[in-house]
Amino acid sequence: MASKQREKHPWLKIKINTNDNYRGIKKMLKARKLHTVCEEARCPNIHECWGARKTATFMILGDICTRSCKFCAVKTGLPTELDLQEPENVAESVKEMGLHHAVITSVARDDLKDGGAQIFADTIKAIRRLSPITTVEVLPSDLMGDINSLQLLMDARPDILNHNIETVRRLSDSVRAKAKYVR
Repeated sequence: MASKQREKHPWLKIKINTNDNYRGIKKMLKARKLHTVCEEARCPNIHECWGARKTATFMILGDICTRSCKFCAVKTGLPTELDLQEPENVAESVKEMGLHHAVITSVARDDLKDGGAQIFADTIKAIRRLSPITTVEVLPSDLMGDINSLQLLMDARPDILNHNIETVRRLSDSVRAKAKYVR
């Protein structure tokens, strides 16, 4: 006996905006070989952000994470070589999109001595050079708790330093094996 499918509540439905804004952002990112957490983590709000708001959260340091957190959809494994043009490409995209506020996050790069702090710093500086009134928010990994790496990033003077903790202390070890809650 087939069960009757129930109608979903309106708040569970999203509008799929594959309009000119969405297509333009997708084309620009592809041309500059950039990644966004929107795509890589399969964010359900991508159509609203790209299509309606014309914004995106840039994900630097490639698209392969060195960690394998149980909650995340980003690819994991051995990362490829760094794209040293990435900071400039992000800055050019921020300028082209006319962003007043740029959000930069990254994959974890535990294979790099500084965890990617220099690329973060270079990205902040490039955005400041091309879009001086744009505020910059960064969401780096925990940089393996290295204070010198954090200082390198902070010397670039982001407007906002943010960090996703993703879970409560009690569950942290089971879903984020390489990250430490207190760090």
